[in-house]
Amino acid sequence: MEIQKSLIKINQNFSNKEEAIKYCGSLLVDGGYVKPNYISAMIERDRELSVYMGNFIAIPHGTDESKKEVLKTGVAIVQVPRGVNFGTVENPKIATMLFGIAGIKEEHLELIQKISIFCADVDNVVKLSLIHISEPTRRTPISYAVFCLKKKKKKLIENWRKKKKAKRIL
Repeated sequence: MEIQKSLIKINQNFSNKEEAIKYCGSLLVDGGYVKPNYISAMIERDRELSVYMGNFIAIPHGTDESKKEVLKTGVAIVQVPRGVNFGTVENPKIATMLFGIAGIKEEHLELIQKISIFCADVDNVVKLSLIHISEPTRRTPISYAVFCLKKKKKKLIENWRKKKKAKRIL
């Protein structure tokens, strides 16, 4: 499966997880991968079982019943540098990378597995979430923004690793 350029979006912002899931779904619809009803099934899936996978990623996908809405297998990759909360205010689960997927038959399980293996290394997620395309006229502001994001990411990762290390000790 080849990932289409039109399904890769960087530097996106969302006010909530439902908006983010709808966006991933709309990319799949626009690309001809799914029928429009698949989007509501993606939201339903998250309500049944969170599509947040840890390590700052979420994999929005439809329910088993929505497989009939899938036209062909595809992946929408969406970068959200400021993150979107898939948890609660008390227990935030921030995703900076979204992988909206649709798969024919059992191909969605294979996609989830491949994405999960790649993103199990949090450094891979950090690299993806810091990708940017600089335009010549905006080089300085973008460079500064990337510098700030790297600094923020480094602090997030350090805190995450400390928590993980503390859990191992317990």
